[in-house]
Amino acid sequence: MSNLKKGVWAALLSNILFGVLYLYSGWMQPMGGTDVFAWRMVSMLAALWLILLLSHGWHDLFRFAYKVGRDWRKWALIVLPTPIVASQLWLFMWAPVNGYGVDVAMGYFLFPLVMVLCGRLFLGEAVNRLQWLAVALAGAGVAHELWQTHAFSWVTIWVFATYPVYYLLRRLLCVPALTGLLIDLTLIAPFALGYLLLQTNGFAIWAAPSRFWLLIPLLGIISAAAMQLNLHASRLLPVTLFGMFSYLEPVLLFALALLVLKTPLAAESLITYGLIWAALCLSLLDGWLKMRRAPHMVGKPATASA
Repeated sequence: MSNLKKGVWAALLSNILFGVLYLYSGWMQPMGGTDVFAWRMVSMLAALWLILLLSHGWHDLFRFAYKVGRDWRKWALIVLPTPIVASQLWLFMWAPVNGYGVDVAMGYFLFPLVMVLCGRLFLGEAVNRLQWLAVALAGAGVAHELWQTHAFSWVTIWVFATYPVYYLLRRLLCVPALTGLLIDLTLIAPFALGYLLLQTNGFAIWAAPSRFWLLIPLLGIISAAAMQLNLHASRLLPVTLFGMFSYLEPVLLFALALLVLKTPLAAESLITYGLIWAALCLSLLDGWLKMRRAPHMVGKPATASA
């Protein structure tokens, strides 16, 4: 099998697994979304360390730590965005079971378009006419929602407004994707574990056999596998093709929110979604045109995902 085909399969499987994680909080009820998030942080960290030990990937982690050395200022900048990714991972598990499933998906729809603007403003990256038109359509969609309802979901705003800060800081500091995620989880997991210890029934689920004995380890394994496949795809696929696959996740999340979670969709919001979807279609067209012009580009590693 060619690297291209392997990359495509890895990208598809990673997005499917992220969709599974999106539904996971519903399967773990009556456990709340925050409880599921806490268990995910602990089990995912354990699963990632196991993968690193089996694949000897810990060499890269120690190499990066040695390179940074005792530069405490750089370490401070590296851990500065960790609360952002913690809040995003919590929101991903909490929102679907609290009626905000569609809002999370819309945040992920808008996120790549906001990244285009951030790349132009902070990294000096060129933005072509199709990208500007896509950003304008997305902005029109947001403006319509504000005009129609006089509000915009805080969940959507939090996803597309804070995630770019995390990505930009990690990119400017040249933090490898998996290394950055391990640093984040190593910092988040103790708080998650402390939260579970403070809960009245935090560890009571282990007192007697139950479905949680299977669901919690699977939560960590699926989370780690989804990230590993995503990183693998980013190395095997051309940059533009990998970017196009990044739109598959919000589409899948949106469909799951409507069809599986039965999240209501207001009729007056259809124009908002239509404008944002049109913007995404233009972004996909732009990516396809770039891929045709530069078929031999090498994929860039992803930084993080839900």
